[in-house]
Amino acid sequence: MDFSIWIQSPYDWGILFLSALFVGISKTGIQGLNLLAVPMMAVTFGAKPSTGLILPILCLADLMAVWYYRRIAEWQYVLKLLPSALVGFAVALFVDKLVPPTEFKHLMGSCLLVVLLVMFWSDWKGKENSLSNHWWYGPLFGLMGGFTTMIGNAAGPVMAIYLLSVKMPKYNFVGTNAWFFLVVNYLKIPIQVFAWDNITLSSLMLDACTIPFIIIGGVLGIILVKKLPEKGFRYFTTAVTCLSVLMLLI
Repeated sequence: MDFSIWIQSPYDWGILFLSALFVGISKTGIQGLNLLAVPMMAVTFGAKPSTGLILPILCLADLMAVWYYRRIAEWQYVLKLLPSALVGFAVALFVDKLVPPTEFKHLMGSCLLVVLLVMFWSDWKGKENSLSNHWWYGPLFGLMGGFTTMIGNAAGPVMAIYLLSVKMPKYNFVGTNAWFFLVVNYLKIPIQVFAWDNITLSSLMLDACTIPFIIIGGVLGIILVKKLPEKGFRYFTTAVTCLSVLMLLI
């Protein structure tokens, strides 16, 4: 299989494998590392083409996470977010017709910047933050999550902020996050294949080369999440979100 359409140098292989490792770690425990993988892939392979390349990697990592945390999930939150996430898909498809491919990277970065500001605001409010009690709070995050995951597989921080804001314990957080993205990412596959045409046989064969790194990352995530305290979990997520936003906006 000729990968020259995607891979131009050993550096490109390194970015691909490192991104797969980060995705594996993020899905099974250390939330936020996939936020580094998304801009790394976007910069290396192009913002829009990279969404089709990284989606199968995310789907396989989702399967690992759901298998391990299959009994730890708060389904009421998943079901609350999914309907508006589907609306976010539709909004993203509409925006796709208006935004040139070269601007997708900046659009992804802008969406993450909004989420980052919400994260800082939520931290600043602390226990006084009562927005999560409003009926529109969950659907709003579902809409943002559907939109950002469709345009750039970048909904991780949206879901993270929502689950942290409802005071979900760490392991329930990881399990709920895993189930939500398993459903959402697999729903995106037909759109990526038939509407955007950026998942092809060559991209799938390239994704197959990343399987060992996804598995290694998944195991590392399970090990590391047991060692990371709740406060460290939040600080780490904030730090990698800031870095990923910077990479997309510059």
